[in-house]
Amino acid sequence: MLLIQGRLTFRRKASREKIDMGKIYKNFYPQIYDLFNLWLAFDKASKGRRSHPSIAAFEYHLEPELIRLRDELREQTWRPGGYRSFMVHEPKRRKISAAPFRDRVVHHALMNVTGPMLETKFIFDSYANRVGKGTHRALDRCTYFMRRYAYVLPCDVRQFFPSIDHRILASILAKTIQDEQAMNLIGKIIASGEGVLEEEYDMTYFPGDDLFSANRPRGLPIGNLTSQFWANVYLNELDQFVKRALKVRAYLRYVDDFVLFSDDKRELLEWRSAVIEFLASLRLTIHEESAHARPTWKGITFLGFIVFPEHRRLKPSKGYAFRRRWQHLCAMRAQGKMTSEQLRSRAIAWANHARYGDTWNLRTKILNSVMS
Repeated sequence: MLLIQGRLTFRRKASREKIDMGKIYKNFYPQIYDLFNLWLAFDKASKGRRSHPSIAAFEYHLEPELIRLRDELREQTWRPGGYRSFMVHEPKRRKISAAPFRDRVVHHALMNVTGPMLETKFIFDSYANRVGKGTHRALDRCTYFMRRYAYVLPCDVRQFFPSIDHRILASILAKTIQDEQAMNLIGKIIASGEGVLEEEYDMTYFPGDDLFSANRPRGLPIGNLTSQFWANVYLNELDQFVKRALKVRAYLRYVDDFVLFSDDKRELLEWRSAVIEFLASLRLTIHEESAHARPTWKGITFLGFIVFPEHRRLKPSKGYAFRRRWQHLCAMRAQGKMTSEQLRSRAIAWANHARYGDTWNLRTKILNSVMS
């Protein structure tokens, strides 16, 4: 009954809200701990994983758990739990940190309300973690620009997630979110990531720094919904600078990989210097050794593919990595740890991604082996 009442209240509030690109938002905090919003958050956080013991236990006592979360959020007594961290090695070595399930429910509840407010600030050509965007749309857009411009400048941010500065991130969010209670909740989630990626960060000093700058809180845990979205918010500052100050017409970004296009190589070199200087204000750097303007016909490496104006190739390291993973999966099937149907679904999922490059022979070979 309480969830039904919450649903009606949440819908009435949502129907009155009209997201405005230039607007600041105040006095919306009760929408975050609204019971129906918390139920929506639980549903999103548990999607496809309800058999996991911690999620199943939460769902077994769903209404009491949601009411307890509501009360903690309303009274501002909620505190984040500890992270469980592990390493992954594909596509590259990264430390993934998983928050407790009830914390993930809070993350979704917060993003249900604040996400639309912040997303209106994003440029069209920002492709990560957005509905209707994604890697394949980014690849298509990259190809579109490669066919229309003579030169390209690919860049990527060095140690992006470990480098995100907490104070700078909070100040960016506060330009749009001016609800004190909501910012207090956001501050708790940001602070919970302090030190999680400390071993992944190599200290960089920027103009005006002193010895105490090494102690600045930094780092967003890779794996949080909030981290993925706030990373977009953080680099939206770069997007706005590139589009508004530099007036770059052809530009796109996917997380920390971004590409600029021009018919004038000298112009790209000037933009490169300006981008490096601007990123320093966010306490970020790029891999300068690989950020070079080049003719588009030579192609660039982007999102696991080598993109040319007229075709794409799968990056060789991606092909080798899948071959290793494929051998492991086949061994699991031989040992009875995986069914043929599960193996087939893995192969089809990979083939659906690889088809965005010229990989017909590789896909045919793998799919024929699993279908036989």
